[in-house]
Amino acid sequence: MGRVDARLQELGITLPTPPAPVASYVPYVVSGNLVYVSGQVSVDASGGIKGKLGDAIEVEEGQAAARLCALNLLAQVKAACGGDLDRVKRVVKLGGFVNVTADFSPIPQVVNGCSDVMVAVFGEAGRHARAAVGVANLPLDFAVEVDGVFEID
Repeated sequence: MGRVDARLQELGITLPTPPAPVASYVPYVVSGNLVYVSGQVSVDASGGIKGKLGDAIEVEEGQAAARLCALNLLAQVKAACGGDLDRVKRVVKLGGFVNVTADFSPIPQVVNGCSDVMVAVFGEAGRHARAAVGVANLPLDFAVEVDGVFEID
């Protein structure tokens, strides 16, 4: 077991099977030493977390939705790295999109649910640049979507 897999186990995290794309795109692209992961929504085996923040969903559940996005991102990166997350040198950038009502503003706190997972798993190498944006709608009414760029060796 690799170092990152051991850390995941220590954190009690089991990565899901990488979700298949629902439209005309690929889940990730490896270009040089970077992995670009397509947006991962807040889906899990139970169906995930759907709806708008500021309406049916509060910040804490939004953070849980962002955490699901993090696990799906990591599952895609693991697939891109041939199953070896120890190849990840750095989480470079995350782009977080939160399905919100017009008056919901704690968007960065929601996306922290994803960012915090990256730091917990990779330590300092998990600290990243980030965007956190509120949007009027997300695919299939999911609460959160996050894409990412990861540096690998």
